[in-house]
Amino acid sequence: MRLLCFLLLSTLAMSAQIRVIAFGAHPDDCDIGSAGLAAKFAAMGHKVKFVALTNGDAGHQTTGGGALAKRRRLEAQESGRRLGIEYEVLDNHDGELFPTLDVRLQVIRRIRDWNADIVLSPRSNDYHPDHRNTGLVVQDAAFMVMVPNVAPDTPPLKKNPVFLHYQDRFQKPEPFHPDIAIDITDTFDKKIDALDAHVSQVYEWLPWVGQMPGEVPTNPAERRAWLKKSRTRTITPAIRASLEKWYGKERAARVEHAEAFEVSEYGTQPDEALLRKLFPMVGK
Repeated sequence: MRLLCFLLLSTLAMSAQIRVIAFGAHPDDCDIGSAGLAAKFAAMGHKVKFVALTNGDAGHQTTGGGALAKRRRLEAQESGRRLGIEYEVLDNHDGELFPTLDVRLQVIRRIRDWNADIVLSPRSNDYHPDHRNTGLVVQDAAFMVMVPNVAPDTPPLKKNPVFLHYQDRFQKPEPFHPDIAIDITDTFDKKIDALDAHVSQVYEWLPWVGQMPGEVPTNPAERRAWLKKSRTRTITPAIRASLEKWYGKERAARVEHAEAFEVSEYGTQPDEALLRKLFPMVGK
């Protein structure tokens, strides 16, 4: 693992541009987990890509199928435009995602094509089977991205990326551990801009299933303020402690919004020096 860390550090030293790819089950999942971080990377000139493994064609109370998939793809493209990143939506069906070989190969090829330094995904414990299976399939791809005889039509990576998981609230079998926390206070509005693009979800579907509280305002400005309030997360003591580690106690006390990530046991196991190199916004 020390050799892998050295190789990643050497590669980053030769190229100042960091390449991040984030996977979600549905259009809007990556935004929820990492849009604030993505906006920071983009503003610093680094490259970020969001990938939704399904087209979201089941996630609505009144429409579905191809019409909904088209709408959600356009929403994702608008979100990517607002963040200054790339956004790809695959054509697997919403609610039917399994960690099959075919889906694993889709993930492997995209990590390789992006030449990723960082790979983000959910953990494999979650209320939604598509979220769990996204975590599993990215986990299953973590070593295979370096194996030449797997997906031989796409050149393998010469270095294994660092894989990390988005923050979640689930406690079993293990609670989320914030190995690194990023201050997104200055990009939180950008995150809200990105989520605001997913109209079918944040203003229609998620409130309808009770995942966002209260009545959705009709006035655009009031609606956006409601979204901002709904998406403001409490900074837990564990995440505050992580912020103190990476930013110092005085700076951490001023953080209003944060995104936290857990290092996966798969892929390169980074030391603190590598994490600071991969997340150059830390401490600034």
